[in-house]
Amino acid sequence: MTIRTILVDDEPLAIQGLQLRLEPHEDVEVIATCLNGREAIRAIKTHKPDLVFLDIQMPGFDGFSVINGLMEVEPPLFVFVTAYSDHAIRAFEAQATDYLMKPVEEDRLADTLARVRQRLTDRRGAEEVGRLKEALAEHAPEAAEAMVVDAAGDDQHAANRYEKLINIKDRGQIFRVDVDTIERIDAAGDYMCIYTGDNTLILRETMKYLEKRLDPRRFQRVHRSTIVNLDLVKQVKPHTNGECFLVLDSGAQVKVSRSYKDVVARFVH
Repeated sequence: MTIRTILVDDEPLAIQGLQLRLEPHEDVEVIATCLNGREAIRAIKTHKPDLVFLDIQMPGFDGFSVINGLMEVEPPLFVFVTAYSDHAIRAFEAQATDYLMKPVEEDRLADTLARVRQRLTDRRGAEEVGRLKEALAEHAPEAAEAMVVDAAGDDQHAANRYEKLINIKDRGQIFRVDVDTIERIDAAGDYMCIYTGDNTLILRETMKYLEKRLDPRRFQRVHRSTIVNLDLVKQVKPHTNGECFLVLDSGAQVKVSRSYKDVVARFVH
């Protein structure tokens, strides 16, 4: 698997240094380099890379403006590379895969690329399954229907395999959290904020991986960065533009974006 990559930085020496550190990783192919945000947007739309290493502070369009300028296209994975640590939270809120400090350390870069490879494998696997289902639906509808039935049966048998307890290392301690007590989960890049009735814990894990550990009949994503325990929803409050809020047992309110409005249908009988 080749990782088609674009490097974006207003300092040519920074681009050269990152290229040198990427050379030992034979599956990484640098297909373009850009010296500002406008060049980056054009290059990403033209080349459709898998991965972009993106500086944050650049004249004109900064790194966050680049991401905002790509809202209408399928985004690549982004890794922010910067000399400043105070943008980390905002970077993870922008769904960055990772956040590297300059000068980039080789070991840290290797960890980042391992995470990138896993995310690309998951993404490409999901795309392949989607294409298979579309082909079956068009050319062999009976097989497609059987595939759906088999999947439903597999889900039923797998229900008992979902996590009942999750171990979370936070603040130098190990917390054993009963999943029944988890009210909601918010994502910040590769970190999860786990909210229970009386505590908030930080878990270093991606939302996609955490979703696989939780029973989807109870834990559903209601926003691209939020999962809610449906058993702890006590009220649904309609909002404008087809959105709504879920009121949880603790009193917290979570907005459901239009993309996930089918979740609300579970509460309407």
